[in-house]
Amino acid sequence: MEYLTFAFFAILLAAVVMEAVDSSLGMMYGTVLAPLLIAVGFSPLDVVPALLISQAVGGIAASFRHYQFRNASFNPQSEDFKVAVMIFVLGIVAVMIGAFVGLKVSKFALSLYIAILMLVMGLIVLVGVRFKFSWNRILIIGFISSFNKALSGGGFGPVVTSGQMIVGRNGKNSVGSTTMSEVEICTASFVVWILLNRQCPSIPLMTALCVGALIGGGIGPYLLSRIKDGQLLTKCVGLLAVISGTLALIKILT
Repeated sequence: MEYLTFAFFAILLAAVVMEAVDSSLGMMYGTVLAPLLIAVGFSPLDVVPALLISQAVGGIAASFRHYQFRNASFNPQSEDFKVAVMIFVLGIVAVMIGAFVGLKVSKFALSLYIAILMLVMGLIVLVGVRFKFSWNRILIIGFISSFNKALSGGGFGPVVTSGQMIVGRNGKNSVGSTTMSEVEICTASFVVWILLNRQCPSIPLMTALCVGALIGGGIGPYLLSRIKDGQLLTKCVGLLAVISGTLALIKILT
């Protein structure tokens, strides 16, 4: 793919839209773009690292905007900041494990696991099951979601956002913490992926995704700030997780 072509701008636009959705509802960027880009002919060796680094770029912009619109507080003493850091710290370990596992275990088994997990988490959110908040539960959610991200470039947002809501966190705070933690997780995943595969992804593809994600990261937090109904936000997050899991299952089984 070359710069300034139809494909370049189409991918850039797709990244804008999906990062706007991701930074407003906490998911869908990698989950949608990874299979889409592979389906139109890009190699997974280009797609996964390009998605990882572009989502880190979009996450930086979105984190500042979440703070600006008071969707979340990133004061070092705030719960939002502590949750994001906890997910990130444990997630680094999960990223390393996930990257190695991804090279050893069959693609079908890994994809099936992630799809079912997203579907189940979404259904739990929609049904309204809630547990009492605990840091141990946040640790588990952070590990599993980061493991997913390292395996496929997707599966992080649906699990970590819906997981936080299941353990009792507010919807907007959950999205904000997810966005912030995603920056470090994606950056670490990108570095590990490059070191293991010893090649750089397509520069035009990476550029289109990074520019699009940067723009989308500025839009999504504003959209989230306009959602005043907490129940509506919860249902949207749950529904998107179910859709993500269902689409992934359809792709695997067809």
